[in-house]
Amino acid sequence: MSAAGGGWEPALRLPDPAVRVLDERFRRYAIGNARVERLATGCRWAEGPVWFGDHGALLWSDVPNDRLLRWDEQTGMSVFRRPSNHSNGNARDLQGRLVTCEHGTRRVTRTEHDGSVTVLADSFEGARLNSPNDVVVSSDGAVWFSDPCFGILGDYEGFRAEPELPTRLYRIDPASGALEVAAELRYPNGLAFSPDESVLYVVESRAVPRRRIVAFDVRDGRLSGERELVDGGDGVPDGLRIDEDGNLWCGWSGGPGLDGVRVFTPDGTPIGHIDLPERCANVAFGGRARNRLFMTATSSLYALHVNTRGVR
Repeated sequence: MSAAGGGWEPALRLPDPAVRVLDERFRRYAIGNARVERLATGCRWAEGPVWFGDHGALLWSDVPNDRLLRWDEQTGMSVFRRPSNHSNGNARDLQGRLVTCEHGTRRVTRTEHDGSVTVLADSFEGARLNSPNDVVVSSDGAVWFSDPCFGILGDYEGFRAEPELPTRLYRIDPASGALEVAAELRYPNGLAFSPDESVLYVVESRAVPRRRIVAFDVRDGRLSGERELVDGGDGVPDGLRIDEDGNLWCGWSGGPGLDGVRVFTPDGTPIGHIDLPERCANVAFGGRARNRLFMTATSSLYALHVNTRGVR
C-alpha cells in the first residue's frame, strides 16, 4: 500500500509528460514543476474522494473491499470505516458532515459529528432505490444523487438484485427531507454544479449511442433544458468536479491514452488530459488552497497540484 508499490514510478523529467495540453487554454492550469504522485495503492476499485480540510485528510471508497479509506500527509493511508456497506460516492454537507452513497444497503446516509449514521434516503414511493452512486450537496443544503443499478448487477460491489425503480437523478429537499425525482437518465453517474450553481452536469453512463456528459439548467431546485455537453466517443466518463473557472475535471478511461482525467471548458471543449496507468473513476480538489487534484484510479490514489482551485 505504499506509494512505491505496484511498479509505478513518477516522472523524472519535468514538465511531467503525463500532463498533456490539448488546447492552449489548458496551459495556464499546468504547473511546470508539479508531477503526478501516487499516494497509496492496494484497492480493488477506488471511488468517491472527498476532502476534509479541517482534518487535512481525504476520504475515499474502496467499493469491492467494503471500506472507506483515509489519507493524510503525515500518516498516509488508513481504514476510516469497515464495513462501509460498499460505499461509493461521498460529499460533505453545509455542516461538514459526511454524506455517502451505499451500494450494499441501497441508500444515502449522513455521518453525524458524533459518528452516528442517519439514513437520508433508501426508497421512493415504497420501492427500494437501486444503488446510489454519486452525490453532491448544493449551497441551499439540498442533497442531489444519482441512482443507477451498478451495485445490484452482481455481488462484487454490492448484492445482486432486481431493480425496483428506473435509473434516476434525485434531490432531497433541505427543508422537508422529501425525496424528489430530478431527472430520468440512462444510468446517471457523476454529477457536479457549475460555480454559480446555475448548471448541473451529469455523466450518463449508458447513453445511446455513446456515453456522454449532459447539462441541465437549475432554477429553484428544478432542472430543465437538458442538453448534451460532451460526447464521450471512445472514452468512458465517470465522476467529475468543477474548478473556479467552471472547467470540468472528469475521471476518464478507455485504455492507454484515455485512462486518467480529461478536462473540459464549460462549453464542452476538451483542453487537457492527465494520463494515469489505471482507469480513473473520480476526482476531488483538496489541499490547503484547494489546488491539489486527488484522483481515485482503480487500485490507487494519485494527486497533482494544478494552477486553479476547486469550487467550494
